[in-house]
Amino acid sequence: MKILVLHGPNLNLLGTREPDKYGTFTLKEINDELNELAKELNVTIETYQSNIEGELVDKIQQAKNNFDGIVFNPAAYTHTSVALRDVLLAVELPCAEVHLSNLHKREEFRLKSMTAPACVGQICGFGKNSYMLGLRAIVNYLRNN
Repeated sequence: MKILVLHGPNLNLLGTREPDKYGTFTLKEINDELNELAKELNVTIETYQSNIEGELVDKIQQAKNNFDGIVFNPAAYTHTSVALRDVLLAVELPCAEVHLSNLHKREEFRLKSMTAPACVGQICGFGKNSYMLGLRAIVNYLRNN
């Protein structure tokens, strides 16, 4: 089983970006933990980060015949991107949407996710563990469906 893990805009700044909201861990630390968990779950993952919406769309399109599922933190694009929603629906791969912070405790504009309706489910508010929970969830979903 092969899972694509996507990180959206500004997640490359983790560790220094608003540590009160996002913590002091880095994206590399998240990816390292994901790789360890993938070994434990006996799956393969590929991680990818981009600040560019079109690059994320391209990566999801390429995933269609190369991956079994997706774990995706669309970050700020969560609330604005019809393009990401459309591509998730188009490729028909199960996707777990993850977020470091609890969107429901944030600004009002963050309450609406454009991408969540195209996903199997959404996990938010558990810091970097949101990614681990998302990977476990999508692997479990794929094994049971």
